[in-house]
Amino acid sequence: MGNICRSPTAEVVFRHQVKAAGLEKVIRTDSAGTHDFHVGQSPDSRAQSAAIQRGYDMKELRARQVHLKDFNTFHHILAMDKHNFSILNQLCPSQHNHKLGMLMQYSKKFSEYEEVPDPYFGGYWGFEKVLNMIEDAGQELLNHICKEN
Repeated sequence: MGNICRSPTAEVVFRHQVKAAGLEKVIRTDSAGTHDFHVGQSPDSRAQSAAIQRGYDMKELRARQVHLKDFNTFHHILAMDKHNFSILNQLCPSQHNHKLGMLMQYSKKFSEYEEVPDPYFGGYWGFEKVLNMIEDAGQELLNHICKEN
């Protein structure tokens, strides 16, 4: 939504996974919010703290809002929850609807979840759970992308 918790976490985790696979020169990763609540701000300090404990550095990331050009630029545009998916679907030009999806559709370990829960109003454990979910879904997304090409 605001690009300070879940989506920058997904960006930094997936970027790390892409680099570990040696694909950082062919796979571009970015994140954006559907709202302009936090544009220009750093990720939530709790998200950064949980991420740094696993070796992910988010300090250079800044929140931004999704742009129309993103639908042309990216092959996969994945939402964290149904509400944000709905907003993306409304913004997305019809010729790019096939690019939209939910991140958790790629998860194997957390297949009972359709959405990544928003940890913003919860405690530290919520950020840990989000990291677990994103690590799993991100790796499976990377596997999917590699099979596509």
